[in-house]
Amino acid sequence: MTQPGDHLRGAALVAAAALLWSSSGLFIKVLALGPLQIAGTRSLVAAVVIAAAVRWRGGKPFPRPTGLDLTCAAAYAAMLILFVAATKLTTAANAIFLQFSAPIYLVFLEPWVTKRPLRGRDLLAVALCLAAMGLFFGGRLEAGTLAGNVLGVLSGLMLAVFTLTLKLGRARHADADPITAIILGNLLVAVFCAPWALPGFHPTLGQGAALLYLGVFQIGLAYLLFNAGMRHLSATAAVVTGTLEAVLNPVWVFIGVGEQPSPWALVGGLMILGTIAWYTLVQGPKRTPALP
Repeated sequence: MTQPGDHLRGAALVAAAALLWSSSGLFIKVLALGPLQIAGTRSLVAAVVIAAAVRWRGGKPFPRPTGLDLTCAAAYAAMLILFVAATKLTTAANAIFLQFSAPIYLVFLEPWVTKRPLRGRDLLAVALCLAAMGLFFGGRLEAGTLAGNVLGVLSGLMLAVFTLTLKLGRARHADADPITAIILGNLLVAVFCAPWALPGFHPTLGQGAALLYLGVFQIGLAYLLFNAGMRHLSATAAVVTGTLEAVLNPVWVFIGVGEQPSPWALVGGLMILGTIAWYTLVQGPKRTPALP
């Protein structure tokens, strides 16, 4: 039975996770390492931390994965790598806002998978997000910035696939633990990045400390907090609370290294966050079930 304080506790846990996630942009910008070195090391540490926590709670960190688990983990791994690369090549604001465009893809993917018809509000949400994404590519762009923006869009697509497969896994198995896919996904990142990350990888003491922070806290602890908070929140409340990450990520980067997003990126980011809030909080009209 849900207690009166459970919702507040869940929101606080998800907000704490979003706060930790939001620090990724600053550390990725500051670290003088390649994106695959950062992504691979961070994920290896995170996989060990999360698996140890699951084991400590008496669970099985490495159960036999299903095909859906593998798809979910692969999408998660691709999302992490693409996001780190995007943050290196474009502004942190562009990378995080474009990743948060994931709901635009879910609008099409979810009805296609669940056989639910598209609604008018679905198409309106897509149109608004597409217009917002177009603002990131407006004006004068250097080749690197353009590449980073494209990787940010792909990161958002992978986030949508990860979210959808995670949802399908829970629908098929009510007792499924999403942490399993997180552990496997982080291990996939470490294995994929190793051939490019290990040659010439000699981090300084400061770089090593930053990588440990990213693995232990920014991913490891953050996902443990998020998983605990999701037990007390609806998916809608979790999505809206999670947008705190997109708001704070560019703020930390601006404070840390003085990077300023373009005015068009700020407008596009606000449009994306506003569309997500409207789409998840404002329910569409209920349809009368059709007679057989």
